Amino acid sequence: MTGLYYEEFEVGQTIDHEKRRTVSESDNQRFCDMTMNQQPLHLDGEFAAETDFERRLVNGLYTMSLAVGLSIPDTTDGTIVANLSYDDVEHPAPVFHGDTVRARTTVVDKRETSDGERGVVTMRVEAFNQDDDLVCSFERTALSLKRP
Repeated sequence: MTGLYYEEFEVGQTIDHEKRRTVSESDNQRFCDMTMNQQPLHLDGEFAAETDFERRLVNGLYTMSLAVGLSIPDTTDGTIVANLSYDDVEHPAPVFHGDTVRARTTVVDKRETSDGERGVVTMRVEAFNQDDDLVCSFERTALSLKRP
């Protein structure tokens, strides 16, 4: 277990996650297949070539999911009860096959549950490509364990 307990989260705390992931064409294809998303902008090179992007885009939900996954070891691995919500999702720049994504988490709010036995933590997660362009941001709210 490497995640933080409720008491270890501090509002304003920022965590730059060391793990990164280079997104492959296969990652994008499999994600689209698993989620039945057949948007040609993600899958059809000829179609994508005729758009302003001129090439296929990585599915935005994959990018968001990847950012969550990159953040978990340093935030909620083994200390989470449940994810409660994902809010204010934005994709300000595209991700392409071959881009390397990294994530940063900032704690924006925390409060104890009404029974005082657990805590609710809200984090702003930001994902960046290899050029430090912001490619995805969102708030993730989790129900966290307190220290035993």
